[in-house]
Amino acid sequence: MPVWKAVILGIIQGAAEFLPICSSGHLVIAKEILGVDLGSGGVFFDVMLHLGTLVAIFIAFWKDIRKLIIEGFKLIGDIFYNLYIAVLRLFGKEYSFQKVVRSSYRKMVVLIIISTIPTGIIGVLLSDIIESANGMVIVPGICLFITAMFLLIADAVELGNKRPKEASYLSAGVVGVAQGLATMPGISRSGTTITACLLCGFEKKFAVKYSFIMSIPAVLGAVVLELKDFDKIQFSGDMVISCVIATVIAAVVGYLSICFMMRLIRGKRYKYFAIYCAVLGCIAVGYALIK
Repeated sequence: MPVWKAVILGIIQGAAEFLPICSSGHLVIAKEILGVDLGSGGVFFDVMLHLGTLVAIFIAFWKDIRKLIIEGFKLIGDIFYNLYIAVLRLFGKEYSFQKVVRSSYRKMVVLIIISTIPTGIIGVLLSDIIESANGMVIVPGICLFITAMFLLIADAVELGNKRPKEASYLSAGVVGVAQGLATMPGISRSGTTITACLLCGFEKKFAVKYSFIMSIPAVLGAVVLELKDFDKIQFSGDMVISCVIATVIAAVVGYLSICFMMRLIRGKRYKYFAIYCAVLGCIAVGYALIK
C-alpha cells in the first residue's frame, strides 16, 4: 500500500474515531474507494490504527487515567484485605471490613469494568459477522443511518447531572451493551456510547470523557486477540512502514479530535453529524447498489 493511502486512512481513523461518525464505517468505504486490499494483514492494520487512537486517549486524559490505575490497584488491595479479614472473623476475631469503593475514581474503575463485560461478550459473539461486514460497503452505509438516529436522540435528550458517584452499575452495563453493538462498521462507538450515557442521565462532559476512557479495555482486548494470529500474517517492508505511519497519524489527529469534541459538548450540535452520517450512508448504499 502506498504511503499516501496510509496517511489518508490514518487521518480518517483519527478524526472519525472520536467524532461521532464511526471510524470503522469510514475505513471500509475509504478502502473501497482507494482500492486498498491488505489481505491477511487487513485486520491487523485496523487494530494498529485503533492503537494509535488509544495513544491519543492516554495523552488527552492522562491525569484521569493515572488516577484510575492507582485507585484500581488500591481497590484490588482492599479486596484482598477484606478477604483476609473475612478469614480472621471465621476464627472469632473482631475486625472491620474496609470500604472498597470509597472515591469517585474507584467508582469509575468499577463502572468501566462493568461496561467492558457486555462489550467483550457481544464483540466475541459478533466477531464473524463483523469480519464479513468489513468487506461490504452496504453494511456501514445502512449502519450510518442508525448512527444518525442515535445522534439526533443525543441532541433531544434532557441533560442529566450524574457524575461517577451518582451513576448506577446498571447504567454502566447499558453503556457497555451500546459499545458492544457499535463494533458493527458504520455504528459510531463514541456516538452510541455518548447517547447511552446521556439517556442514563450522565452529565454531558462526564458522558464524553467516560465514552472515550471506557474504550481503552475494549481496544486493548482487540489488540491482544489479533496478536494471537500474528504469526499467520504476511508482512512486507512497505506494509510495516504503512502501519507505522498510519498509526502515528491516527494518534495525532485523534488527539486533536478529542480536544475538538470536549469543546463541542457545550452546545447541541450532534444534529450536524447526524446529517453528515445520513448523507454518507445514502452515498454508500447507492454506491453498493450501483456497483
